[in-house]
Amino acid sequence: MALKDRLVTEGMKLAANPNVAKLMQDERFMRLFMTAMSVPGRVSSFTAEQKETFAKAMGLATVEEVRDLKRTVASLERELARLRREG
Repeated sequence: MALKDRLVTEGMKLAANPNVAKLMQDERFMRLFMTAMSVPGRVSSFTAEQKETFAKAMGLATVEEVRDLKRTVASLERELARLRREG
């Protein structure tokens, strides 16, 4: 059985438990649960922001800036090739 299938099965068992059902009706618990579920995304975005801040402070290019520069260089190379063909 795959991990995802097993998690779904165990989750369904928990949901059928009357104690868990009662807990799920508690607004405070649900707020806590939803906050806990959003933590990985928040950590990821925080880390990305920190990396960008560090790169700027150290005078380094970020991944996005390098990607943009590559696009610009490729565009200029295409334009130069076109001008050479016309001239």
